[in-house]
Parts: sequence; structure tokens; C-alpha cells
Amino acid sequence: MADDQYVIYGSEYSPFSVKVRSYFRYKGVPHEWRPRTQENYADFQAHAKLPLIPLVLCPDGTALQDSTPILEKMESLFPATPITPDSPETAFVSALLEEYGDEWGNKPMFHYRWWREADQLAVSKGVAAGLMPSASDKEKEAFAAQFRERMVPRLSFVGSSEQNKDLIERTFDDYLDLLNRHLQSRSYLFGGRPSLGDFGLFCQLYGCTQQPTTAIMIEEKPNIAAWIDRMLEPDADGEWQSWEEVSGTLLPLLLSQVAGLYFPWALANARALKEERPTFTATLKGSEFTQDTMKYTGRSLQALKNRFSAIENRQPLEEVLLAAECLKPLVSEDW
Repeated sequence: MADDQYVIYGSEYSPFSVKVRSYFRYKGVPHEWRPRTQENYADFQAHAKLPLIPLVLCPDGTALQDSTPILEKMESLFPATPITPDSPETAFVSALLEEYGDEWGNKPMFHYRWWREADQLAVSKGVAAGLMPSASDKEKEAFAAQFRERMVPRLSFVGSSEQNKDLIERTFDDYLDLLNRHLQSRSYLFGGRPSLGDFGLFCQLYGCTQQPTTAIMIEEKPNIAAWIDRMLEPDADGEWQSWEEVSGTLLPLLLSQVAGLYFPWALANARALKEERPTFTATLKGSEFTQDTMKYTGRSLQALKNRFSAIENRQPLEEVLLAAECLKPLVSEDW
């Protein structure tokens, strides 16, 4: 490893790994993309506090895990070509969309990945090929079968169930329609350069291109498909747009997906954490959505609220969030 080079341990099938890789490529940070395989697992394990990817090994030997803190840390070290839009309003909306992508956007990706047999087979075989590049076909097939057997029961971790299936799939259709419309006249969410929100949304949808059911859905949305391709090797081709320039098509997405899904779900989870309940039910778009309580979601929601509270002149942002029906969750003390 060169003296100034970072190493990203990840997987092509890990949206959060691809998110970090895309960011490093955009920023021009010297790095090696090192797919985690059976052969290098011991090296990965020596640096990992948790058995999770991505893991970024820094030139000084320290290790970073968790995609959002990784991007925040690297932004402080590499401030050129920032991924934060230049107005407080668009900067916070970008962070809000990244939070939505990380915490809700992974639900349809993971649901479609492990719900139907065709997707289960495609992904498990792809993961086996990446993890065991030197193995025989028979060994890869055996691992793929074991991996599939292990992952399907984990659908419950993202709330994927017979009860919740229709809501997840119906609202994903809505999301694709709204995002495709927004990207019709711009390269990235906020104009001519990628933001934190772009990295958060893109990586989950890139994962959707790896499974047959959702790959077809992405192909039918040409603006999203082109944006995903851009985000694999992102490059600025213009300036930031103002809230007024993006709000016509971005506000409907916020109303539908963030105000309509993410916030009521995340707030119900936060209340369950406070009351130490193992499961919770949120009413989302007229449907009851039940799943296990998630500690990480509670922490990330609090971090979002802290980010909002730290903004000094919040009136213009509050007007934006009020129109998007996203202000009340950030000022409420009821969780």
C-alpha cells in the first residue's frame, strides 16, 4: 500500500461499500478497492471492530466503518469539491435524503433481493463469485445455497413480511416515478454535482440493478438508469442549483417518501426504543407497518435532529421543511 493510499474493503453487492467507493472516486482520494474475499478475510478481520463492510483502512493504520461517518471524516480531510450544496436549505435536504436512503431506501432493495426466488438465486450466486473467486463451480454453488438460506430469514430485519410487502413495493414504484421525473433536467439531485444525498440514494438503487425484478424496473426509468451510471464514476459537470430551481420536482419526492414513510416510521421506532419495546407498528399511507425496533435508526435520527438544531439561521430552512411536512419531527420533543 502506498504511503498516501486508502484501502476500501467491500463488496459489489454491498450498497454501503459502493457508496464509499463512489465517493472516493469523485473526490480523487488515492485508494485501492479490495473486495472482501475468503483469501483476505483475515486481513479484514484484523482491522474490523465489527464484521461489517465497508471498512476503510487509512494510511496511518486506523480503520473506519459505517458509510456516513466515513464520508464525513473524509470531507474534513479532503475539502475540495465538497458534496454539501452551498445553501443551508439544500444542504440539509441533501442530508435528509441521505438519511432516507440509508434507513428506508435499503428496505425495497433488500426486500426485492430476498423475496422472490429469481432474485435470491441471482444475488446469492453473485455474492459467491465475489467472495470465492478461486473456488470451483461446485464450491461456489454450495456457498450460494448456504448464503441464500441464511439471508432469506433476515428479511424481517428491514420489515419485509407478508403484512408489509404491498406497502414496500407500491411505495417503491412511487419513488422511482418521482425520482425519474426529478432527474429529467439535471445530472444530480441538486444540479451539476453530486451531493451527500446522491450517494445515499444511488447506492441502494445500484443494488437494485443486480437483481432481475428491480433491474427491469430501473431500466424502465431512463433518467435514473443514466444517473446510476454517472454515480459509479461521478464527475461535476455544472454548479449547484437553488432550492427554488429543484423544489418543483424534489418537493413531491420529500412529501411522498420522507414525510410519508421515513419520518413516521423512524419516530415510531424512536418511541419504541424509549419505551424499551422489541417491536413497533407505524401507520404509513393508511397501512400498518410492523417490524423489530432498531437501535441504529434511533441514533441516526437523533444525529439528524442535532444537525438541524446546529443551524443558526433556520427560518428559510424551516419554511422549506414546513412545505415538505418534515419540520414537526425535527422540533418535536415527543420521542
